[in-house]
Amino acid sequence: METYEWTCETESAEATRAIGARLGQLLRNGDVLALIGDLGAGKTVFTQGVAEGLGIRVPVTSPTFVLINCYRAADGRVLQHADCYRLTAASAEMWDIGLTDLMVDDQILIIEWADRILDLLPTARLEISLTYLDANRRRLVCRAHGAHYIELLRQIACTDTGHTVPELTDVACA
Repeated sequence: METYEWTCETESAEATRAIGARLGQLLRNGDVLALIGDLGAGKTVFTQGVAEGLGIRVPVTSPTFVLINCYRAADGRVLQHADCYRLTAASAEMWDIGLTDLMVDDQILIIEWADRILDLLPTARLEISLTYLDANRRRLVCRAHGAHYIELLRQIACTDTGHTVPELTDVACA
């Protein structure tokens, strides 16, 4: 399967959220985003941006204890937001609660701590690894697996000349 990688650094939580919002505007039902990163890396902030881009207006919080939160956008799209952090046997537990049933064509799925359930993820997906650089800065390494996700990344990534997407002025591209 074809892959594509884009790396950028954000200078603030707002910039991380803005990249998520831009991506959220482009997502379609059936999309799966696999978020990877340590505590405080910005996974939930990024997800809040995605939700904003989808037009979701309610507060988006980490589902660390409830495992999955569900949000509905004004246009009817559904965002399922899962978190595998607290699970001891993450793949088995997420299988048991039906996470794979959420990987369907009529909703969008974001999974935090997705590296804990790689065996459950579809081959075609968008992986986003977030790394804490300092109190404000984060590095996002986005890996698209499959043609659809490659196109998504190309739509938000920097141009060949190194310029950032215009509305993301405090994002440095690598």
